[in-house]
Amino acid sequence: MKKFFVLIAAVCMTYTTAFAQTVKPFKEGERAVFLGNSITDGGHYHSYIWLYYMTRFPNMPLRILNGGIGGDTAYDMNKRLDGDIFPMKPSVLMVTFGMNDSGYFEYNGDNPKEFGEQKYQESIKNYQQMEKRFKDLPDTRIVMVGTSPYDETVQLKENVPFKTKNETIKRIVEYQKESAAKNNWEFTDLNAPMVALNQQNQQKDPAFTLCGSDRIHPDNDGHMVMAYLFLKAQGFVGKEVAEMEINANKKQAVKAENCTISNIKKNGKDLSFDYLAEALPYPLDTIARGWGQKKGQAEATKVIPFMDEMNREVLKVTGLKGDYKLLIDEEEIGIWSGDDLAKGINLAAESKTPQYQQALAVMHLNEYRWEIERSFRDYAWTQFGFFQQKGLLFANDRQAIKVMDENLEKNGWLKGHRDGYTRMMSDAVREAREQEMDVLINKIYEVNKPVVRKILLRKI
Repeated sequence: MKKFFVLIAAVCMTYTTAFAQTVKPFKEGERAVFLGNSITDGGHYHSYIWLYYMTRFPNMPLRILNGGIGGDTAYDMNKRLDGDIFPMKPSVLMVTFGMNDSGYFEYNGDNPKEFGEQKYQESIKNYQQMEKRFKDLPDTRIVMVGTSPYDETVQLKENVPFKTKNETIKRIVEYQKESAAKNNWEFTDLNAPMVALNQQNQQKDPAFTLCGSDRIHPDNDGHMVMAYLFLKAQGFVGKEVAEMEINANKKQAVKAENCTISNIKKNGKDLSFDYLAEALPYPLDTIARGWGQKKGQAEATKVIPFMDEMNREVLKVTGLKGDYKLLIDEEEIGIWSGDDLAKGINLAAESKTPQYQQALAVMHLNEYRWEIERSFRDYAWTQFGFFQQKGLLFANDRQAIKVMDENLEKNGWLKGHRDGYTRMMSDAVREAREQEMDVLINKIYEVNKPVVRKILLRKI
């Protein structure tokens, strides 16, 4: 066990060093679009990233948009830039591909090396068409994002891995990196650090993976790891929610980072003060959200130091002896010794605090927003994954329904999208759903503002 944790620590140290800031943080008012395949389409990582901005920068509204479509390669993405991505008006465009581009079953065939080379060359050729288009976007920052990995090493029942598939993906990621350097774009890689985390954890549990039950699609814990790695690339390691230190004997605030401390009082052995933070703690969902998901977002904290690096709301009080009950706005949070308080406690790890409960409301509103956005991505799949090839892109008429119905029995994905499409094909429905998202986003930026909290340490 000790050896395992030493290895995990080594991985974390390696990627702390490797992840110097390579991606500029988003700014107020920006529209950050994540272009990708099903990992983006049905995944939460971009939503988790936005949740960080919602809670850490409550007075800095921006938009983060899902630009993924399941099954897409670079070729498919290029075909929908004008009809899908550019209308989102991205000021920042994240670009990730490679999972579908690299192919699947033939890696277990007779000529896996030749197949991998073929798929690599196809992928680069298709990407180069997109690269040309991106060069014509002077007002859009381009960020190349190396895709999450295909996990070849996890031991899964009745799931034979496609050996060396991720080697092809790694070559694609390396080309992305070269393209970014050549064009003065930004770059970050999710593949290598996730492979390292998978392999280190598999030493303890061979069935462990961040890449889901199919080796491809991360569960919510994997998406949180992806969000963490992206935020790390944006330079947020060590950025506290807030940090306060109080000398109880002197009734003095020694430190108040990203917060304001006032009205410090001592009543006998009790200590009280007012606390106004400039951010909320990051709430971690324990429920498995999304189709087919089995894990909650919070499980990611078992393998990444997110709480220590990015989610610290530190309360440190010196000069107290014995045990103290902590109350915030008259809500009992827990009991700590004077020694523990002198060392400092992380309030962000305490889900009972009023500020954490406030952050949970933001999280749930954001999840409702994500669910509505998903309906738009399903609609986009029918348009660009089916109707575009039939010459019926955005036709949204009876002929489109007729052609769809003629193909349902031979296209299971299309069959699964029919009901949603028949609703979303209406301009009025799409307009109403957009308005729903706007209401949710406005409410998020209304309720995410920190308020003054009354903190009391009562001697017991």
